[in-house]
Amino acid sequence: MLNSKLGLKDIVENSQSIFYLLNQEEKDELQHHISISRYKRNEYVFKEGEKPIGFIILIEGKVKLYKEGIAGREQIIRMAKPLGVIGHRALLSNENHIATAVTLEECLICTVNSNFIFDYALKNSDFAGALIIKLAKELGFSNSRMVTLTQKHIRGRLAESLLLLKDKYGFELDGTTLKVYLSREDISNLSNMTTSNAIRTLSTFAIEDVIAIDGRKIQILDAVRLERISKLG
Repeated sequence: MLNSKLGLKDIVENSQSIFYLLNQEEKDELQHHISISRYKRNEYVFKEGEKPIGFIILIEGKVKLYKEGIAGREQIIRMAKPLGVIGHRALLSNENHIATAVTLEECLICTVNSNFIFDYALKNSDFAGALIIKLAKELGFSNSRMVTLTQKHIRGRLAESLLLLKDKYGFELDGTTLKVYLSREDISNLSNMTTSNAIRTLSTFAIEDVIAIDGRKIQILDAVRLERISKLG
């Protein structure tokens, strides 16, 4: 059952939401197949190996998706922002999740019953087409990241990760501070490096006045140079 009318309104009336593409009859039906819940920081949304429980949309907050590797080391494979869809690959392929989703801050998360997706949403050509495009873009992003994380040097990987966070979440009102606060471990797991290497490289960037660091807050002082470091790898 629906827990938040505001959450449903955000999903069906925001043009950035994939559910905005549904017709009015489908939107009316959606409210009978949806649940909305609040999650605290560092709560699991789903775990690797679990069976999908529905089509999940992030309404508020930020979520990281990671895959556990050798010796339990995490590799962050994607970051989600509001109106981002997560866990859909496993649902559509009828497979268990191959990654774990964890909240980075307090989140409002919507789960749509899988019956609605298959019986209603996917029969809407606009919705189905948008979902195909989304999956194709995610595949392209994953392919590019694979090359980055395996071929670029440490400086290039970290620079690209900071630019990725800038593009995904943007800046605070000062126009330079990233609007996401990650631990050094998360930054290292996003950049495929050890935490000690991430700390040293961030410190080097700060000495070079490319960024400024205040705890978990990171300011990008020279985006042009950061992009150059990323491209040079």
